[in-house]
Amino acid sequence: MKRHTKRTLQIYWESLKGKRVLSFFVILGIVASSIFNLAPPLLYKEFFNTLLAPRDAQTTHALVQIIGFVFIVHFIGWFFWRLTSFIKARIQIRVLGRLFDRVFNSIHHHSVGFFNNTFVGSLVKRVNRFVFAFNELTDTFLYDLLGTGVEIVIITTVLFFQSPVLGWIILGWSVVFIFFNYLFTVYKLKFDIEQSALDSRTTGHIADTVTNQINLKFFASLQSEATLFKKIHGEQLAKRLFRWNLEYTYEAFQTLLMIMLEFAMFYYAIRLWQEGQIQVGDFVLIQAYLITLFNRLWGFARVIRRIYEQLADAEEMTEILETPREIKDLKRAKDLMVKKGAVVFRNVNFFYNKTRPVLKNFSLSLKPGERVALVGPSGAGKSTIIKLLLRFSDIAQGSIIIDKQDIRKVTQDSLHRAMSVVPQDPILFHRSLMDNIRYGKPGATDDEVIEASKAAHCHEFIDELPEQYGTYVGERGVKLSGGERQRVAIARAILKNAPILVLDEATSSLDSESEFYIQEALDVLMKEKTVIVIAHRLSTIMRMDRIILLENGMIAEQGTHTQLLSQHKGRYRRLWELQAGGFIT
Repeated sequence: MKRHTKRTLQIYWESLKGKRVLSFFVILGIVASSIFNLAPPLLYKEFFNTLLAPRDAQTTHALVQIIGFVFIVHFIGWFFWRLTSFIKARIQIRVLGRLFDRVFNSIHHHSVGFFNNTFVGSLVKRVNRFVFAFNELTDTFLYDLLGTGVEIVIITTVLFFQSPVLGWIILGWSVVFIFFNYLFTVYKLKFDIEQSALDSRTTGHIADTVTNQINLKFFASLQSEATLFKKIHGEQLAKRLFRWNLEYTYEAFQTLLMIMLEFAMFYYAIRLWQEGQIQVGDFVLIQAYLITLFNRLWGFARVIRRIYEQLADAEEMTEILETPREIKDLKRAKDLMVKKGAVVFRNVNFFYNKTRPVLKNFSLSLKPGERVALVGPSGAGKSTIIKLLLRFSDIAQGSIIIDKQDIRKVTQDSLHRAMSVVPQDPILFHRSLMDNIRYGKPGATDDEVIEASKAAHCHEFIDELPEQYGTYVGERGVKLSGGERQRVAIARAILKNAPILVLDEATSSLDSESEFYIQEALDVLMKEKTVIVIAHRLSTIMRMDRIILLENGMIAEQGTHTQLLSQHKGRYRRLWELQAGGFIT
């Protein structure tokens, strides 16, 4: 058994905790139902034998009595089947909920890098496959494997008492049939795996192009993408056709096996009848059991394949569940306690992919309540500093300290609660504006949300919407403009009111008038907070307490706006002159 298969089954078994005894009774119910469902052919055997008796009142009474027993047996079988179905449904719903919770929490404990390297659509599909594979596997085990096994044992036993030869024929044929089904399924499995990979590739391509649909329009690339997609789904469909033809060929073979069994059984039964060992009713019994057996085993190859497919679907998610998390809390990590807001980067080194250096022996101290701006060319390390402060990645050497506490020794949740972040391109939930803003402070009242919105100057456009604060913003907030999304993000940060504030080009999507009002709101927001601002537009950081110019992961210059401009050959002054003069003229 493969490692991920074993682990998948272990996870499912763990999720059954507290429901295992009840599950055992479900198994007993399925067995009882199978037994009672196979009893009517025995009664019909007597029924047809009785039909050969004289047509008198005694015979009629006997026939009615048999039919009455058939009704009772069917009713008992029906009762056990319905009862176990209801119990099983309650168990499965509880387990599905546990699996959903487990997968959701596990996914969101992965690092930002994990999501950067994973297709969202493919990940969501894996979640659903993993959870509902449990439902499919339990149904397959109970109704197909267990039910089939019980019926083969019962049929073989009953026919063995009619004639040992009939019993051995049924048992031997069933073993051979199942064995060939297993061999065929194993042979076909590699093609099923290839099909699954092609399915995922097709789904991933659709998700990728839907996510980038705006780029398809910008670059007028619909035709080229359609051609590529046609090639991708062409390979998918060609593989599917090959698998279908393989299945049809095997179905023809197993039909031949069934014809041979029916011929052998009746040929031998005729000899037994000729010798007076069986009666007419026994032919009815044999035919009824053959029909039951054929119905059970006809799709047995599909049953085996379905088990493999369900396990394969689940294992895709199990692999993610078993993937070590890049960023983990220490076992005894404590909550971060921020009283002042001092931040210290001490001899920090960081590499992307362990090869490309981004920060080299970087040191920086922020006093409590100090407002510091990070500027510099693209790739200088500005965004990396923020990611490391939020511990989206771990540093290679050095330490990052907040109020004398190493961020690697505190919980990630408490670290993130201590910071308000307004990113350059805010992403909103497909929820109402009220819910999106309240996300910064889940227990906030409606009045507090509206007050924060007014401070961020987003109340004005929200008030003009038909549903106002009840308006849904669309996936990622696509129904709002860039500036509107940014103002919502600022309102959320104002509401959160964390001691450390991070602004990553927080006014980059605003027009001049809106930026003026937002700067006023940010001035209020930044009071008594430690603030780190990433800026490309130097006009937005003139009033910062300190400006850090980064180049190649190191501090090239630092000081106030006035101090840096006084350096005649300084790099900051050159950037300022380019923005204030060169681009305008």
